[in-house]
Amino acid sequence: MHLYTAIWRYVFALWLAGAAISSAADEPGKPVADNRRPAIALVIDDMGNQHAQGLRVIDLPGPVACAFLPYGAFTGLLARRAHARNKEVMLHLPMQAVEHAHGSQQAGMLTLDMTRQQFLAEFSRAIGAVPHVSGLNNHMGSLLTRHPGSMAWLMQAIGSHGALFFVDSRTTKATVAEQLAMEYGIPNIARKVFLDNVDEAAAVRAQFRQLLADARREGTALGIGHPRPATLQVLAEELAHLEEQGIQLLPVASLIEMQTNRRSTWQASLSR
Repeated sequence: MHLYTAIWRYVFALWLAGAAISSAADEPGKPVADNRRPAIALVIDDMGNQHAQGLRVIDLPGPVACAFLPYGAFTGLLARRAHARNKEVMLHLPMQAVEHAHGSQQAGMLTLDMTRQQFLAEFSRAIGAVPHVSGLNNHMGSLLTRHPGSMAWLMQAIGSHGALFFVDSRTTKATVAEQLAMEYGIPNIARKVFLDNVDEAAAVRAQFRQLLADARREGTALGIGHPRPATLQVLAEELAHLEEQGIQLLPVASLIEMQTNRRSTWQASLSR
């Protein structure tokens, strides 16, 4: 086995042990992954600003992860409700985008012009604003996620806050976030499909079915959507039929574990 693979599997095992200890009492109904079947995970971004739509997300069947903006008016209330319903709670961390490089910035946004001390302080404030957080992904970030230095600071900060995972939303093809997460031993996965770049039910349904096709082909696939009426309508309809299609809906942490196991098996087969 390659040294890098061995180190990665050891770090991941430690992370899983920590996550299991912290969540065992809170997630009695956590689904068990079946490595023989394709699996998806779903993250709904931009949570925290809309109360009614947030409740609809939390009421979706299965372990749909809820990613909260740190300073949304309803972030604390909805995050606690999501946690009580055994949904994964994530921080949807604002990061500087290309279009905001020289303009106005969102509250709590991590930017390129921050010092390391400013960067880490803003990260700590943001993650402290979301109760029961188990992982995070980037909100925007098409500028920041392409800079290795900033992503190294981010992964160091994530590592210092315990058993957290990272989802690269891939808002730019030039992102290095997933690569840096791997280098720093942070459990991670990248977004495969955006469900609702086109805010129409037919388009969302087509993207959801693309997500399922990706999962069948690659074993795992993660989709990201938003708390919009068309998205919630399609998910409420489609999730009810996943099992009969042979697809698992897993928590993000479980999908990361499944993907990591598949990657390790593949790498081990190459080293024989």
